[in-house]
Amino acid sequence: MSKKGLFITFEGSEACGKSTQITLLADKLRSLGFDPLLFREPGGTAAGEAIRHLLQHAPEGEALTPEAELLLFAASRAQLVREKILPALETGHIVICDRFLDSTTVYQGVARRIPADDTARINAFAVGDCLPDVTILLDLDHQTSLSRMRAANRKPDRIERESTDFFEAVRRGYLNLAKENPKRVLLIDASCSVEEIAVEVLTKVISEINK
Repeated sequence: MSKKGLFITFEGSEACGKSTQITLLADKLRSLGFDPLLFREPGGTAAGEAIRHLLQHAPEGEALTPEAELLLFAASRAQLVREKILPALETGHIVICDRFLDSTTVYQGVARRIPADDTARINAFAVGDCLPDVTILLDLDHQTSLSRMRAANRKPDRIERESTDFFEAVRRGYLNLAKENPKRVLLIDASCSVEEIAVEVLTKVISEINK
């Protein structure tokens, strides 16, 4: 892959503030003269958005097996990479994605207990050599996450209705991922103020741009 751009992903559990920080980062980058492209997972393409609806809201998705869930996420990602992300990176854009393959590693691999080798193989098949340059991981405990969702009066989707044990496994999986990938993954305490987090995110991204 002839990559000229920068690929940034945001990860974390529910209500950790990813959307807010993505918006702030994109606005700051635009003020600096960049033209970042923003995508979300699952989704980002017509096919991906249909898969997103099935995974999160459609009644037909309620009985999905862990294996089917993993493959649907991978299918959405494979389409997004080839239709949107790779062309953007090859033309020099900064790409910011709300979730990517790390979500599958943690949610389906760790929390759904799909063997790590199987998850890694499917992830690799879906993305090829399109890997993030930097991943912003916003770490938040599940009780705070629940409090934020209740405060926002948000109706939880299929995955957000999972158990406390599930989300504690997700958090452990993310923290292990950060330990295993310290050069790529920036671990941030998501209970800090929006402004503090935004400064830390921007500092990391500018450092990557300057490389």
